[in-house]
Amino acid sequence: MTQAPFFHADSGAVRFWVPIDDKLVGCSISRETLHHRFRPGVQGDDPLETFNTYSSDIIAAVKRRVAQGSIEPVMLREYDLRQPGTT
Repeated sequence: MTQAPFFHADSGAVRFWVPIDDKLVGCSISRETLHHRFRPGVQGDDPLETFNTYSSDIIAAVKRRVAQGSIEPVMLREYDLRQPGTT
């Protein structure tokens, strides 16, 4: 990623960019999705810290969505973050 991810308080989401085929694809993931998928038992977790900790999983989910035909901006949901091969 060439631009740093950041937490956008008004939307309650981390916004970030993923390079795909020589293009930066704008993406976002909500605070709630990050919390429920990665840190369900934690109180007061920082969405940007959670994003940074699990960024490789999140970026892989973006690449799967784009490969399936999603267009920018890609807004990830909990379902997108499941392990490949599971429902």
